[in-house]
Amino acid sequence: MMIAMPTVAQYRFLDLSRVGRLATADAKGVPHLVPVCYAVIGQSAYITIDEKPKRTDIPLKRLRNIRKNPAVALTVDRWDEDWSRLAWIMLRGHAEILESGAEHDMAQARLRERYPQYRTMDIAPLPTIAIRIDRVLSWGDLSD
Repeated sequence: MMIAMPTVAQYRFLDLSRVGRLATADAKGVPHLVPVCYAVIGQSAYITIDEKPKRTDIPLKRLRNIRKNPAVALTVDRWDEDWSRLAWIMLRGHAEILESGAEHDMAQARLRERYPQYRTMDIAPLPTIAIRIDRVLSWGDLSD
């Protein structure tokens, strides 16, 4: 099923789920996929860079990719041995990197509410990825 913006059921599935997979691609189209924490607010999804160990000599690959190719996808899924419960949602859109400002701060505040682990991290100076949702695709039974 494909629609322009998440339905109430899709928002609920996204809110109850804890991890997504962010897909980016570089300028040549080489894919890069990483698990991420996220929050969906209105027509945008947000992912912050955090303090988990990472290379510090160059920007993260996902950030480098977004600067060269802002087309991204965020997939959130549910796996269950009972295959009648399998489901997924894919949010496609274009990403922006927020370095600071009101939207950056609002997104990080929501991410801190959603993930207690962020409450002890100094994420305020770190970038936040804002995905402007253009398309929503889903499959399966999204109910609890």
